[in-house]
Amino acid sequence: MSTETPRSTAAGGSLGSGYRRLFAASTVSNLGDGIGMLAYPWLASAITRNPLLISIVVVLQRLPWLLVSLPAGVVADRYDRAAIMVRANLGRAAVTLVVAGLVLTRRDELPSPDDLQAGGGPDGGTDVTLYVVLLAAIFLLGVGEVLYDNAAQSFLPRLVQPERLERANGRLWSAEQAANFFVGPPLGAWLLVIAFALPFVVDAATFALSAALIAAITPLRAAATEPARTAPSSGTDGGWGREMAEGFRWLWQHRLLRTLAIVLGFLNALGALGMASLVLFAQEELGTSPGQFALLNVGAAVGAVVGGWAAPAISARIGPGPSLWLTLLAGGVGSIVIGLLSSWPLVAVLFGLSAMLGMLWNVITVSLRQTIIPDELLGRVNSVYRFFGWGMMPIGALVGGVTMAVVEAVGDRSMALRAPWLLAGVGQLLLLAAVGSQLTTARIERARAGAAGPVSEA
Repeated sequence: MSTETPRSTAAGGSLGSGYRRLFAASTVSNLGDGIGMLAYPWLASAITRNPLLISIVVVLQRLPWLLVSLPAGVVADRYDRAAIMVRANLGRAAVTLVVAGLVLTRRDELPSPDDLQAGGGPDGGTDVTLYVVLLAAIFLLGVGEVLYDNAAQSFLPRLVQPERLERANGRLWSAEQAANFFVGPPLGAWLLVIAFALPFVVDAATFALSAALIAAITPLRAAATEPARTAPSSGTDGGWGREMAEGFRWLWQHRLLRTLAIVLGFLNALGALGMASLVLFAQEELGTSPGQFALLNVGAAVGAVVGGWAAPAISARIGPGPSLWLTLLAGGVGSIVIGLLSSWPLVAVLFGLSAMLGMLWNVITVSLRQTIIPDELLGRVNSVYRFFGWGMMPIGALVGGVTMAVVEAVGDRSMALRAPWLLAGVGQLLLLAAVGSQLTTARIERARAGAAGPVSEA
């Protein structure tokens, strides 16, 4: 049973000190994520060169969204959301330190970054022990991410007025993306060259610092002027199941959110096809070093920052419906072009465009959810939405790995590494053709107008 910080009512429309602390915590945490974004794929490629085994790493990273997102929603509605975020980040810090320690003990056995860039790998084949530890760590880090992210999205509306959610989300995600893609990967590349274990040590430190910053939001609750939110009762058998079912029913009865959740699921599954072995595609087809691989993420960061800041203006100018259309169309075409390229700078530019439009989608859809879902259901409905939207990612990654294995068996390795990108692009264009007529500004505005409860518009 918990209380939550009330929405800021500061004069002049300020986003408030609670938001600023959350902003700082998320930025620091995402800096560590950016370091890990480079370090974990390169560690995986140093352990094995098998595309299917590489894709399984991505599957385990996203599998918690399929397995844990629904109970995570109940947790976010029952307990102190800030405390959940703190404990999740402390857990991630501990897991990352374990990985750092094991990598340190194997430092003389791992191939150098130059060897990996040239398509080389471990001399003795796959290091089974290190690979299994990596899979376990990736899964546990994913569980922490699910708990943290679901609690954070449910916590933000308690800090910011509804009419300022798009602004707050846009700025928060711009900073997160800049740290995650712009600063983190180059820093990770530099740390990796110094020592293979060093990026993981720094990553663990960022999780710990983020936890401390989130904990600093707690004293604000002493000044709360709104009645405390009462968590759902858990004193009867089957309470968790009933609460998850309540969140599921609310989402399923809301036709627009249901459509957006399903579309996001297919979109993320298709995106995971290519990302399943991005590190091998980048090393062998684009010829990237660790620094150049980091610059691919920098391209995405620039696009994401621009998208986060520009999303409210773009949505206001062309409407949220056409904005969602634009995301699907450009994403499909961009993925096909990436699959045909051999130039990493051009791929970095396309990553930037994709990230910019992806941020536009996120700002519109997440702000919509935060506006229309009742606070007492926000954690559970968000978790169901993410169950559909993010739970498809491990399935997409597995399909990407199988696709590469099949194409390599009947063709050649180069085509195997390109095939998932081509398949994903075609899939996104087909998705747009199937659902484009349902993604309209009129439906979104009707949903906002009916924010008191589920809307079953025609």
